[in-house]
Amino acid sequence: MVSLIAFSTPRALLAQGADEQMLLHPPADSWPGYHGDYSGRRHSALTQIAPQNVKNLALAWAFQTEQKSPIKSSPLLVDGILYFTGPDNIWAIDARSGHMVWHYNQPTHEGEHIGQRGVAIYKGYLFFLLPDAHLISLNCKDGTVRWKAEVADVSKGYWTSMAPLVVGNHVLVGVSGDFDNLSGYIRAIDPETGTTQWQWDSTPPAGTPNQTTGGMTWMTGTYDPDLNLVYWGTGNPTPVLNGSTRPGDDLYTCSIVALNPDTGKLAWAFQASPHDTHDWDAVETPVLVDGDFHGAPKKMLMQTSRNGYFFVLDRTNGKSLLTAPFGPVNWTLGVDKQGRPIPNPAKEPAPDGRLIAPDEGGMTNYRSPSFDTKNGLFIVSAHPSWSVYFAKPADGVYGWAGADYDVWGKGVIEAIDYQTGKIRWSHELGAESGAGVLTTDSGLTFTGDAMGNFLALDSSDGKTLWHAGSGSHIVSSPITYQLDGRQYILTSSGGVLFAWALPEG
Repeated sequence: MVSLIAFSTPRALLAQGADEQMLLHPPADSWPGYHGDYSGRRHSALTQIAPQNVKNLALAWAFQTEQKSPIKSSPLLVDGILYFTGPDNIWAIDARSGHMVWHYNQPTHEGEHIGQRGVAIYKGYLFFLLPDAHLISLNCKDGTVRWKAEVADVSKGYWTSMAPLVVGNHVLVGVSGDFDNLSGYIRAIDPETGTTQWQWDSTPPAGTPNQTTGGMTWMTGTYDPDLNLVYWGTGNPTPVLNGSTRPGDDLYTCSIVALNPDTGKLAWAFQASPHDTHDWDAVETPVLVDGDFHGAPKKMLMQTSRNGYFFVLDRTNGKSLLTAPFGPVNWTLGVDKQGRPIPNPAKEPAPDGRLIAPDEGGMTNYRSPSFDTKNGLFIVSAHPSWSVYFAKPADGVYGWAGADYDVWGKGVIEAIDYQTGKIRWSHELGAESGAGVLTTDSGLTFTGDAMGNFLALDSSDGKTLWHAGSGSHIVSSPITYQLDGRQYILTSSGGVLFAWALPEG
């Protein structure tokens, strides 16, 4: 169902969409992908809002969705129109005023309504995943539906919530569903017809002896056009907390994989958590950075993983350059020759409990990190934490297969020196925060704390330069753009989208 606002702005109805060049080189007046660009760095070259004037930042407009579900999506911006989502809902609003252009609502009753992380765009079309594991394509100008395609069988326990990634003429989607013993996969969909082009399976079919299921692919990947490789994280194996039926490393769960976007062929894989038994997905953003590493030029991939380790890889071949913890971890026997943590069997969930760091939510999670190109820092919302894990024969070998209980945790922004893995500075957030991170060339880091405050920090030392209370919990990542010479910072909290800018005049 589409609600079109009659007084919508003329520019909205002239929306032309995003072509391949815009996706490869997004201009300052756009944010055409989940991460902004293909790199996953979530770093902007905009400098109008700077450490010297950020104290004057004021509310430009706010948009109330009137939904109970908090906004988890990263809005897209193309042709002056913002597109953002909640489960079953898409809104198109004017990026200058916050006025609604159209609203699409498709009630679904199947699948998990755990959240929705956004749409993808190509040409004049949007691509949106529903909780019932269907992908729909809509026209940008009015929200009318072009086609609808099933990407997984919701009756088996799958659901979908991620923002798709468009590469060339491929719409790449991933799936969720680790409450059941299911196989994860990445699928490429034809943007014109909705037909499947290829599928890469992260685990063998359910029932394969001594093999795992799982490896869900529920977060958006990144892309290197020069290497023509897509980088994607995979989730935990299943049964989740009981590894007795799936001996060995459980390939390709808890891994970073590099795929050819035209064929789905695997180029390489790096496993962040071999034989995981703690629900530590490796789906966190694989951030692509070009630069020197220990004096040699490298095409790098960096990830702060849910298991508590920071990885720097050579993204041409997946070889490890650095593996270092970015908070307390106690579940390994060290790091192997491939740079992978070696799980300690004594730390697997047990009938009398095991005290483990980090907790099941992990040292970080879905919230986006940022790579500050100016200071060479990887900045992440971290969660040092401890939890007690249990598993016993009565829990069986299906789905969760155990229990875990949080003991302690806190939220902290950490700025990691990628050459050493050392923490350059940190900023306490209270309890765990769900806010992601955005950095700018002017030297600012935007994020949010556990009390619902939006924050602007000095990227050089982490000191607070501006804050504003939002009145609710923040579970999204900020973006920025510049229109008509004015830079905006876009954040959300609860069901409200906020646009911030310096006063005019």
